[in-house]
Amino acid sequence: MSKEPNGSLMWDIEEIARALKISGKDVREYFTDGRRVSFILERRIAREILKGTLAPTEGAGFDLIDPEGGKWEVRSISKVGVYFCPSYMVGSGRHFEEAGFISKLSEIRGYIIADIESFPNIPFWIITADQVRNWWNERKLGTTSKISRERALELLRKSKSQ
Repeated sequence: MSKEPNGSLMWDIEEIARALKISGKDVREYFTDGRRVSFILERRIAREILKGTLAPTEGAGFDLIDPEGGKWEVRSISKVGVYFCPSYMVGSGRHFEEAGFISKLSEIRGYIIADIESFPNIPFWIITADQVRNWWNERKLGTTSKISRERALELLRKSKSQ
């Protein structure tokens, strides 16, 4: 059974370009860069989807808190893929640690995965930490928990509904 996205975040490129006084091309470039758009995605998802709040600090081990106190991570599927390990393990000079990744899965309820490459209509999936743990145990994630865009969409479409 195929799982459809849980929803979609809609954006108006012309309206954003006008408000920011930049070109539509620049809007598209900004909104398809996970490092840049994450700040805005987290806020929209917290308010519109979870009806929750942002983490108390940028350095927290999670991005959002739902009304019941559950902790969630927001991840973007970009043209190079998506990762599930803690952010402190990603980037130049950083390295993956399986124990830290597994620990993270125990601390959060799950992930909200947004396909930013589909901007301006960004579909998202709500995936439990248990689902990601199953993918890890079944060796469906890369050795550092990073997978390609194609693999991510395949796994999301086959995942159990939230």
